[in-house]
Amino acid sequence: MFRPKLPTMPQPTGRVIPPDVVEPSTITPGIPTPPAPVAPVPSRPTVQLTPGTALALVGGGTAVVLVVGAVLVSMLLAVAITGASVAVCALVIRSLVNADAKRR
Repeated sequence: MFRPKLPTMPQPTGRVIPPDVVEPSTITPGIPTPPAPVAPVPSRPTVQLTPGTALALVGGGTAVVLVVGAVLVSMLLAVAITGASVAVCALVIRSLVNADAKRR
């Protein structure tokens, strides 16, 4: 009763195409090529962190944290306000139902 009934797969109709036969090919060894020359590695780092860029990074990170924090706090506040309003509506409906039941 509680076991699901699985549908059976229908048999294929029409023409069934057999798979293609793959024929092996021969491998001929080639002449090895010499490795390409490697570019020299620069002696200094590519990213230089100056006091101005460090200050910009700190300011940008602070701005991102403040914006994300404001968005999260506003979402939490929206959930709290919605929950409070639903609770008030539930109390009003319960009092209306109880008052209606006492009048009868």
